[in-house]
Amino acid sequence: MKRMFLIIAVVFVSMACVAEDRPVTVEQLPVVAKDFINVNYPGEKMSYAFVDDDIIKPDYTVRLANGVEIVFEHDGSLEKITAPGGVPEGVVPVQIADYVKSYYPDASIVEYEIGRKEFEVKLTNRLELKFNSKFRVVELDD
Repeated sequence: MKRMFLIIAVVFVSMACVAEDRPVTVEQLPVVAKDFINVNYPGEKMSYAFVDDDIIKPDYTVRLANGVEIVFEHDGSLEKITAPGGVPEGVVPVQIADYVKSYYPDASIVEYEIGRKEFEVKLTNRLELKFNSKFRVVELDD
């Protein structure tokens, strides 16, 4: 039994090692991802897109011509956005956006990442804020 488990584990690990990034077109992105791009960056051209061909749950990375990079989960939901000109209003939960406006009025959010139980933002003033699932600041890094 242990030997069978070991063999299965080795097979999965070796399969994961051969997973590669594969270029994709806009049409190959999940519908939710395409909608996100069309709503937040209408008319913006895509520089490139690729899928991280993970066996279990692949994710998609899209780079727009304006320098914005967006990572989507396998289902098209947002995982991370890096926007040098600022993350569009409405992408970041209102509680986080309000906190940033209140405490850092001269800064804007240039990166937003969604974790399993937390959210992380990076600001133009180089501060990094981590929020828990109740939108309370749990970590601040400069």
